[in-house]
Amino acid sequence: MHEETERCIRAVQAKDDRFDGWFFTAVVTTRIYCRPSCPVVPPKVANMRFYPSAAAAQAAGFRACKRCRPDASPGSPQWNERADMVARAMRLIADGVVDREGVQGLATRLGYSVRQVERQVSAELGAGPLALARAQRAETARLLIETTAMPMGDITHAAGFSSIRTFNETVRAVFGLTPSELRSRARGGGRDKSPSVLALRLPFRRPLCPDNLFGHLAATAVPGVEEWRDGAYRRTLRLPHGHGVVSLRPEADHIACRLSLTDLRDLAAAISRCRWLLDLDADPVAVDEQLSTDPMLAQLVAAAPGRRVPRTTDPDEFAVRAVLGQQVSTAAARTHAARLVLAHGTPIEDREGELTHLFPAADDLAALDPETLAMPKSRRTTLLGLVAALVSGEVDLTVGGDWDRARVQLAALPGFGPWTVESVAMRALGDPDAFVGTDLGVKIAAETLGLPTQPSALRERADAWRPWRAYAVQHLWATGDHPINRIPAGEETA
Repeated sequence: MHEETERCIRAVQAKDDRFDGWFFTAVVTTRIYCRPSCPVVPPKVANMRFYPSAAAAQAAGFRACKRCRPDASPGSPQWNERADMVARAMRLIADGVVDREGVQGLATRLGYSVRQVERQVSAELGAGPLALARAQRAETARLLIETTAMPMGDITHAAGFSSIRTFNETVRAVFGLTPSELRSRARGGGRDKSPSVLALRLPFRRPLCPDNLFGHLAATAVPGVEEWRDGAYRRTLRLPHGHGVVSLRPEADHIACRLSLTDLRDLAAAISRCRWLLDLDADPVAVDEQLSTDPMLAQLVAAAPGRRVPRTTDPDEFAVRAVLGQQVSTAAARTHAARLVLAHGTPIEDREGELTHLFPAADDLAALDPETLAMPKSRRTTLLGLVAALVSGEVDLTVGGDWDRARVQLAALPGFGPWTVESVAMRALGDPDAFVGTDLGVKIAAETLGLPTQPSALRERADAWRPWRAYAVQHLWATGDHPINRIPAGEETA
């Protein structure tokens, strides 16, 4: 979009926050870059330059605006809407793969050469993988500088910088302030030198309908791994360097996030996974506009604009839970999952609630005794087949994986029909066009609305909802009286 100059100018002049994260505006006279909605007086058009990423603006010599904090704007929705190589690369970079494995590791995961990855990413983002990862490290550093009293040396390590010198130089280049100056400007006190909990604000594009998003997560929560407590969804996180516990509470203009980590190097990955879980980088205006063109959905969209697709923080976990939930009620699926957690999950300590375990990883389930599973033999076979495929790499559900290939891999497993495959595609892979046409709730909603109920006919009718069929499913589900459609009683938010 940054190449559509007139459109960008109109967005900046209107201070339109819908375009935050889509592009960044740099001002040649001040050498500052901003998000489109920056509250300052818009610069002269002749002085504006537009960039596709914060990293590109930084590479061109511009520093982040201190008012609008462009580095903290919602991410571009493109990276969650697309499944091409650049989009997959961006999801992996956000998850910290470049910091952990380098550009070579990124390229290996994508199945391309380093040169191909660098060329394609740079062509679209205006910066290569290393520069994008550097921008992310700078944002992580800023969060720790401003929200904790940790020594700068500890922040250097936690944010992923190789040396204190690089840390200092990067912070100064990106924010125009030294780390100490950045900390002194931060408002508020009470920061702990050894923070057990980080309090963050996760931005999103408005509108956002929290009902089905948090209602779904609360209604399907696995005891010990997830819970709804004091108006917030809480869960344990399995992360690259350790584990964490997160609390997510919907507020009017952000998601309040309380994050406890055993290793602060996991901060960027944890934030990325929480944003992915809540679909916070979506473009709700684009989704709602498309779905509203169908008279059958227009009234539903108008009643609850900004519905998101509840996803997962761990794709393998969701795939296992999808199998456990085949042809059983929500309550039964939770019971099966809870038993699996108690028998094979990793115990953790939770000082603020009743979370007790990490959901078992595929490796933890590799030696699972099928006789211990209180479910039909056919479903045992399905579960064991999935676990074996995840462990061997035969099925790849990682954040940077190929959606179409993953569908083919899943469909080849015993017991994986269209409902399970599309459920995983929608909530684990994050495909915005996934469609569970055989789902009972969808069928009931279709009948209520006068839509076709036969899967093939309904899929044909749903072509009008592309590429947002996963969001259409949320609206269809919401026509039913089910706990997944509402925040638990007595816990409504503003």
